[in-house]
Amino acid sequence: MKISIDLIKELRDISSSSVAHCKKALEDTKGDIKKAAVLLRKQGLEIAAKKQSRTAKEGRIEAYVHQGNKIGVLLEVNCESDFVAANNDFTQFTKDVAMQIAAVNPLYLKKEDVPHEALESEKSEEDFYKNHCLLEQPFVKDPSITINDYLGSIVAKIGENIVIRRFIRYKIGE
Repeated sequence: MKISIDLIKELRDISSSSVAHCKKALEDTKGDIKKAAVLLRKQGLEIAAKKQSRTAKEGRIEAYVHQGNKIGVLLEVNCESDFVAANNDFTQFTKDVAMQIAAVNPLYLKKEDVPHEALESEKSEEDFYKNHCLLEQPFVKDPSITINDYLGSIVAKIGENIVIRRFIRYKIGE
């Protein structure tokens, strides 16, 4: 099956993957753009998993203050090189994650950070994780993906290990 350039371009706009990866994903899914996007997301997470063992000691601190100056977020995101820390995609990712934290107020970074006592009174652990763990939350700009999916896509695109290290959210009166 011949894949049109317009279809490759559309998938590239959706996924931010390379042209070669988009073309291969479309060929593998027989031109189905939705299935190709899911395939690329899965491949991005696999790439991210392979890079997790690499040390990420560079990065940036992102500060976000919501309109009205009532909510503020400080976020540390690490990467492997200072070159990537200045990359536009990395910078946009940190801004998006800081905005996510301001909007949704996660209590924990990942599932493993949740103390056992916090889950004892919960009916559904998965619902608790989606509501209170940053990496499990649906991304506010695109609820079809989680923050973890977004992180995986950035790792795949940039090619370095990227780690959301820590965050704190401030709200006037809390």
